[in-house]
Amino acid sequence: MTSTPLTSAKTPPGTDAPRGRLRLDGVRKILGGKEVVSAVDLETEPGEFLTLLGPSGCGKTTTLNMIAGHLTADGGLIEVDGRDITTVAPHRRSMGMVFQSYALFPHMTVAENVAFGLRMRKVAATRRGKQVAEVLELVGLDGMSERHPRQLSGGQQQRAALARALVIQPDLLLLDEPFSNLDAQLRVRLRDEVSALQRRIGTTAILVTHDQEEALAVSDRIAVMADGVIHQLDRPQEVYLRPATDFVAQFIGEVNALDGTAAGGGTCEVAGRKVSATPVGQAPAEGAAVRVYVRPEVVRVGSGDQGEGLHGTVRDTRFLGSRIRCVVSTPAGEVTAALPFDARVPAAGEEVTCSWRPSDASLAAR
Repeated sequence: MTSTPLTSAKTPPGTDAPRGRLRLDGVRKILGGKEVVSAVDLETEPGEFLTLLGPSGCGKTTTLNMIAGHLTADGGLIEVDGRDITTVAPHRRSMGMVFQSYALFPHMTVAENVAFGLRMRKVAATRRGKQVAEVLELVGLDGMSERHPRQLSGGQQQRAALARALVIQPDLLLLDEPFSNLDAQLRVRLRDEVSALQRRIGTTAILVTHDQEEALAVSDRIAVMADGVIHQLDRPQEVYLRPATDFVAQFIGEVNALDGTAAGGGTCEVAGRKVSATPVGQAPAEGAAVRVYVRPEVVRVGSGDQGEGLHGTVRDTRFLGSRIRCVVSTPAGEVTAALPFDARVPAAGEEVTCSWRPSDASLAAR
């Protein structure tokens, strides 16, 4: 086994193409007589950080386990760099996996845990020691190689698990809710460290999480899953500001969902008022029933009736530190705005208009 520096993305011999391109084509899984993953399609770019996001039971961990080879797909194709690995054994897939429970061997030292995958690949002892030392320094555990897992904090144990996954120089780094056992502050710090490290070494990473903030913070793209299917696969900004389905809109953050009728040209009528939004996919036909999704932080609240937008009456305002929460009663229902902390605060009972830029709201058929 030749040694490839951990600080750069790997390339196959004789080519300039980076490795780590994953493709799923119609991947399915049946467990207990129920299809828990239904014809999933996705493709990553080499070096990309992709997150499978969704609630418990949505199929994201099952999908990750099929990528890793711990579960066999009941249909479809799994490829890495054009190679069909659908039925290949896990230890022949060149993947490193970090588990929620760390899964460190308690009787082994940190160095022995990290070296385990190299020993299974029969890497020579001298080279093995060099690679272990390099990756421990990379994850900030240099000087702790002779400690046992019980002598490490939760964050240090997760770094050791990450080092064990990286030392084999995998084509894909698979992360199965790796931060969920950590306290809130450590979870944020470690997720940022892992994200920065992944970008530094250029390894393609697939993260499974139910934490929306985590997914938005670290991902190049997010695949939002529910009931075994991907509802939307896009950049974090697109998933957040322009949700493709009602599930995506309601699952990620707070959203105003307004029912109306398509009026053509990216506009629609909501409770008799004209509002604008960006269609998700094909624009709904004029007269079609639609739903507009708009996040509170992009809603502007102006005094009186200012033309386009929803006219209403302020029901409540609350100071929340960095933001002011303003709830407006309109004929289309309540609209929530998150105003800047230094904005003019409308008084309860004041007549206002809620509006937004068309690019900040999404329009989808109901």
